[in-house]
Amino acid sequence: MHKEMLGAQGFISKNLKAVAETGKPAFTGRMVGIPGPLFGMLAKKSQRLENGSLSPFASPIGHNHCHNFRIVLICPKGRERMNWNDVFATRMSRMKASEIRELLKLLDQPDIISFAGGIPDPALFPTQAFQDALGDALSPAKQSQALQYSVSEGYAPLRDWLADHMSGLGIPATRDNVLITSGSQQALDYLGKLLLSPGDTALLGWPTYMGALGAFNAYEPRYDRLDPGSNRGAADYAAEAEAAGGRVKFAYASVDFANPTGQTLDLGARNAILDLAEELDIAVIEDAAYQALRFDGDPIAPMLALEIARKGDINACRTLYCGSFSKTLAPGLRVGWVCGAAEVIAQLVLMKQAADLHSATLNQMAIATVAAQIFDDHTALLRRTYRTRRDAMLAALATHMPKGVQWTKPEGGMFVWLTLPKGMDGGALLAHALKSQRVAFVPGQAFHPDGSDENTLRLSYSLADEAEIETGMQRLGTAIRDVMP
Repeated sequence: MHKEMLGAQGFISKNLKAVAETGKPAFTGRMVGIPGPLFGMLAKKSQRLENGSLSPFASPIGHNHCHNFRIVLICPKGRERMNWNDVFATRMSRMKASEIRELLKLLDQPDIISFAGGIPDPALFPTQAFQDALGDALSPAKQSQALQYSVSEGYAPLRDWLADHMSGLGIPATRDNVLITSGSQQALDYLGKLLLSPGDTALLGWPTYMGALGAFNAYEPRYDRLDPGSNRGAADYAAEAEAAGGRVKFAYASVDFANPTGQTLDLGARNAILDLAEELDIAVIEDAAYQALRFDGDPIAPMLALEIARKGDINACRTLYCGSFSKTLAPGLRVGWVCGAAEVIAQLVLMKQAADLHSATLNQMAIATVAAQIFDDHTALLRRTYRTRRDAMLAALATHMPKGVQWTKPEGGMFVWLTLPKGMDGGALLAHALKSQRVAFVPGQAFHPDGSDENTLRLSYSLADEAEIETGMQRLGTAIRDVMP
């Protein structure tokens, strides 16, 4: 038998002839998986193979499915499985499993109090509003549009609503300045693909959003620390990027209640980033996933709004604003957006066409309806609820944390950032806390591009109620004391 993988069509034609002429399949290697329609006939014609009985269920390697038939693998004796690492692209070495996605599995264990996943409380989802909106989208008058292919730019009524929403943030825009994406995570992936060549430099916070690192890593950049409060100049950033074989391409910043620290960039820091971007002639990616969740203090203008105030027109701006409905309405529908210069949006549309054609029209229609009806009222409810939980966490930290532990005091969002005494390790603390106290969080090292600051951790207060927060912080304090040097 040739040493190759046979598709179902080739397998069937070869073996039908073999069975008819000889009464047994035409190969002598190990047979791994059998096309379903062929199994019964082969079982009748030949009950024995060289390496055992014919079986559609058990095999030494397993079988792969492709549409309505199974791909058959013919493995010559003594030959091991293909080593896929030999053919994976080099970019795969930069892509790692998300620690947060893994930690979310802990939520299924009822005795663990988890402050790990920064996810909305499902009890706050506007379920009835979405039931009504989906019912309307699937009504006879709209179902053809809801279930059909659509334009890559996104559902026009949703883009129009977003243009009005952005205008309310000081960002005059039209639908041509808006692309709908499958969550803001897809927006980050597209922007990495659009802007980064291998060896180019991305400037970002230290720590930064883990999902941004995951999105950008595929395009093989180097990272440099974006610190708008430092005296470091554009020439230094440019020289280091050139020495590494590329150039600086963008500055990425989560400006409001950032994941993971919960901190907000003040007006001076936002203007400093814009100034640096002008000097370097690079793009600015503004991640605004938590913008609507401000509890305290006065709103600060988005960087895109500040740049428009300088230049007068969104189409003259270098800032690209990434927004999301995941933290405000429903993360499971995966609807986000990018707002920026029309010429950049046009390039992102080409990527959308090549990647998934368009985001799910039904989901976009539902989001458009619900956003138009209840966005302001619903986000006000979220702010009241999460403010109460934030306050509970800050009070519990003050009560239960040992001396030497510090934490941020966010004005909104979902996160508090803890800094442990030097010499402590957040990963080791997590292992101990899970085992001894049944409490979970995210070690802070994963949020640093260089894996530094292992004495940090992230807590999320969005999912736990006040009683769980009190108990969880008491447990965490105990775990920290157990392992403190």
